[in-house]
Amino acid sequence: MLFFVASSYGWMIFRQHQLRVEWQAQTKVQSVSAQSPTASEDGGVTLLSIPKIGLHAGILDGTDRKSLLLAPGHLKDTAWPGTAGNAVVAAHRDTFFRRLHELSAGDEIFILRSGRRFRYVVTTKLVVGPDDIGLIEPTSDNRLTLITCYPTYYIGPAPKRLVVVGQLRPEPGGGLETSTGLKDSR
Repeated sequence: MLFFVASSYGWMIFRQHQLRVEWQAQTKVQSVSAQSPTASEDGGVTLLSIPKIGLHAGILDGTDRKSLLLAPGHLKDTAWPGTAGNAVVAAHRDTFFRRLHELSAGDEIFILRSGRRFRYVVTTKLVVGPDDIGLIEPTSDNRLTLITCYPTYYIGPAPKRLVVVGQLRPEPGGGLETSTGLKDSR
């Protein structure tokens, strides 16, 4: 059993490294002037960064068992981060989202996609039942909804879900976005 856990974590670390390398390669090829104003489903690798909790991870499409073992998963049939609507990302509470409970209103969440950086600011954090699917419904605003099981340190199948919602906000300071996702304050 110890070997299985160790090999699972090893594969997850390897796959996250691959996603970062793919993202770096695609950002070298992209030019800011060629960027469309919003990200799209075929925008390549998407990275999730939450500085407050030290999370930097690639996102995979889908929330099946295999995807969630390797990365946070984008819930199919929801908007992609950076596009209009409700972009929903889920991850396990004992891997990528183990510190999600530490977020509070005003904290920043960044999505790096298609050579652009999208800044979300946490507006809501709540605990809901596992059958409360209203929070994944489509919306007209640009929001990012992060979901994990709750309580975070529960042993066995957790009875509730922790949901953190962030709204897309412009970068402070008025700097220009660059293809690397970093700010240029020209």
